Amino acid sequence: MWAHALVAPGRFETVDVAAPSEADVPDGQVLLRALVGGICGSDLPAFRGTRHRDPRDLGGWAGNVPGLPLHEIVGEVLVSRHPEHRVGDLVVGWASRFDGIAELVLADGEGLYAYEASLTPVEAITIQPLACVLYAVEIIDPVPGERAVVLGQGPIGLLFSHVLNERGAVVTGVDRVDRTDVARVFGVAETATTTTDRWSGALAETDRPPVVVEAIGHQIGSLRHALDAVAFGGQVYYFGAPDDPIYPISMQAMFRKNLTLRSGQTIDRRRVLREAGKYLLAHDELCSTYVSDVYPVGHVQQAFEAATAPKPGQFKIALDMRADAA
Repeated sequence: MWAHALVAPGRFETVDVAAPSEADVPDGQVLLRALVGGICGSDLPAFRGTRHRDPRDLGGWAGNVPGLPLHEIVGEVLVSRHPEHRVGDLVVGWASRFDGIAELVLADGEGLYAYEASLTPVEAITIQPLACVLYAVEIIDPVPGERAVVLGQGPIGLLFSHVLNERGAVVTGVDRVDRTDVARVFGVAETATTTTDRWSGALAETDRPPVVVEAIGHQIGSLRHALDAVAFGGQVYYFGAPDDPIYPISMQAMFRKNLTLRSGQTIDRRRVLREAGKYLLAHDELCSTYVSDVYPVGHVQQAFEAATAPKPGQFKIALDMRADAA
């Protein structure tokens, strides 16, 4: 089968690898024919050259692994060893080994959900990141009418803005890229086109929000800016997998301002995928707007390069696995 492998930082090559057979599918897992994949911000450090831990080898690091790095997947079930999935089901969720840039993908059935057939595979890819955001907003539990600030208005930050607005928060979106053209679509009441340090440094005491979501990731400074900006007694939610094992934070700020810092991976995945599927069907604007660019999988190099360079009008980038792999 075909797959794409990172053979060097920032460079993919097409490779031919042995296809998994029915006998290779363990209990609880399914074998998918990949249809569409979504590029996530957590995939980009590996593309740039950061070592990426391989879930198949918890003691080591992945290098030149076919299909890596991609975990947002839509696929057709070819073999199922999970009681909730049947052959022929169209599912969305996690490529649990992060090796989704391949013709066939083994995945944990608990991280997949059979989505509504009225959705196209490109539309359905929105369900996976949306599930992560819905789970995080459950934890944040915003108070209706209060202000929430989302640092970063990329694909994840825009979903946070939309969901927080639907939960009744008054949302401010902060990003270096101008997102005013889609502010109304994603429920952003106020946009700030600037850097996080300039935004946080210019806040008056009375303007500090009770909730700040750090949806940028891949750096330490923006978490510090979130803690600087949040109101006394407020909470900061750090979204996504951290790139570094240790993030220095100001314990003085945490103590003096009585703050709560939250983070965490998405669990109870089938439930939140189901909730995300319902949410997406209720909001047509996400179906028509969220995935802004679709590349045939043979252009995976260009797709990842585009994802590392955010610009106005570019949101979620998807890979069409049904297109010619070469």
